[in-house]
Amino acid sequence: MGNNLKETGRRQFFKEAAALGVMGTIGGGYLFPSCSKPNKKGSRSTYEAPFFPEKAPNGKVLKAGLIGCGGRGTGAAVNFINAGPNLQVTALADLFQDQIDKCRAILKKNSNVEIPDENCFVGFDAYQRLIDSDVDVILHATATHFRPMHLKAAVEARKHSFIEKPAAVDPVGIRSVIASGKMAESLGITIVAGTQRRYQDDYNQTFSMIKNGAIGELISANCYYNRGGAGNFIRKPEWSDMEAMIRNRANWRWLTGDSIVNLMIHNIDGLNWFFEKTPVRASGFGGRYHRPTGDMYDFFSIDFVFDDNKHYQGMCREMDGCTNNIGDIILGTKGYTNVQNKIFDYNGKVIWEYEYPLGKDGKPTNRTVISPYDQEMICFATAIRTNKPINDAEQLAHSTLTGIMGRESAYTGMDVTWDDIMYSDLKLGPDEYAWGLVDIQPVIPVPGIPPSK
Repeated sequence: MGNNLKETGRRQFFKEAAALGVMGTIGGGYLFPSCSKPNKKGSRSTYEAPFFPEKAPNGKVLKAGLIGCGGRGTGAAVNFINAGPNLQVTALADLFQDQIDKCRAILKKNSNVEIPDENCFVGFDAYQRLIDSDVDVILHATATHFRPMHLKAAVEARKHSFIEKPAAVDPVGIRSVIASGKMAESLGITIVAGTQRRYQDDYNQTFSMIKNGAIGELISANCYYNRGGAGNFIRKPEWSDMEAMIRNRANWRWLTGDSIVNLMIHNIDGLNWFFEKTPVRASGFGGRYHRPTGDMYDFFSIDFVFDDNKHYQGMCREMDGCTNNIGDIILGTKGYTNVQNKIFDYNGKVIWEYEYPLGKDGKPTNRTVISPYDQEMICFATAIRTNKPINDAEQLAHSTLTGIMGRESAYTGMDVTWDDIMYSDLKLGPDEYAWGLVDIQPVIPVPGIPPSK
């Protein structure tokens, strides 16, 4: 793995963890505990999928501040407002004024919410000024690179957090998120992750069926996130290096982690959830043919291996003119599932199917009653108001690190183990955040050559 995977990373992790009082076993963790209970003979009874409330309960006003006012952040703000009574978005923070202006306009149009000028913060310190303002909860939707730093500041300020996926772009950031999650747990602070599937009823009902043996013992899996090419912003003359990179973040690994981390995180998190553990090794490859800017790959193919030698194959591609496919398959000893809503026998017969609500035409809508984007926020507000904290930080961190492990295997052409990547000192991005020149060149990783920072 080259010079970026050093024993110093391991020592630094333990040093930081000890300082925060978070030492202990770092396990996979579940969003929801199993609902199964011992029967009279001591065996386990049937697992039941979690109950999702349709609306958050009423209570005192919860004021949310949004950090990152792009499309996903603005959507999250609307979802939060719609999650229940007395839920407000009262402050915005972003690196760019135009993003704040767009967000304000949408909130006004869609939710009749007006954010005053004094509650709008711009710049690299905007997140801290927002956290220090009169808000109760933080919605994190910035470029991924900044997420660990922002989450740490929110937890230290005793603010509940909704954090978009992925958790970080590198192992140093991952360890920070895990530490923040442990601190939040000790303080009774809720952290909900925007990985969606764990808050989506069809996936949860399918998980329940699999947990109860519908396809027998799990054997292997395949996952796919193949779509068209990423967008590319044409650099304007007035943009500095820093602004050009952040505006064009979908093409820079220090900002998004590359597509396997930024996009296939959905698949990875889902399969880690269904297998109830994380892989211990990754072996993969990838490359770049079409991207006109940045330093990211166009495609990845990764073999993830669990400790019992079970495998799942992950495929991720961003190229125009190719077949698109976003989905998963898990194979078991008795059958297989598409993970979301169907179970098949090995003759291809559907033996179970999730029942979606019917539309006005009397046909299934193929959508859950409540969208996962809304459900995340309903559960978020419910956990806060009922004083029953949810903590998704470690789960999100581990799924993100799985993607990083696969990425680094593809970049280097080497097998990468969980311990290799967990204790690595690899840190992506500049040492300082300021408008102007950035000493990061678009160097494309080549297998057999250690990746540069």
